[in-house]
Amino acid sequence: MIQEINDENFEKVVLKSSKKPILVDFWAPWCAPCRNLSAILEDVCTEYKGKALVVKLNVDKNTKISSQYGIRSIPTMLFFKNGEKKDMHIGVSSKEDIKNKLDSLI
Repeated sequence: MIQEINDENFEKVVLKSSKKPILVDFWAPWCAPCRNLSAILEDVCTEYKGKALVVKLNVDKNTKISSQYGIRSIPTMLFFKNGEKKDMHIGVSSKEDIKNKLDSLI
C-alpha cells in the first residue's frame, strides 16, 4: 500500500530518507487521471518493495510542498534520490515508463 505523506513529514520521508529512490505522486481525490494513475502506482509499489519507495501527497491538503516544487498540474510525479529531485513527469504514465525511471535511479 502506498504511504500518504504531508507537508510536515515530507522532509523526513523524502529528503532525509534512505538511499532508495522515492517516487512522490502529487494528486487530489477529485482528479480522475490521478485515480487512474493510482492503480498503476499500487502495482509499482508492490513490485519495488525494498528497492524504491512510492508515496502520495494530496495537493489540496498540502499546499506548502506543492507550491515549493511548482506543482501546477496533477497528477505529477517527482523522482528523488539521496534527497535530490532527479526527474519529473506530469500526467498519467505507463507502468513501464515509471519502472524505467525508477530503475535508472536504483
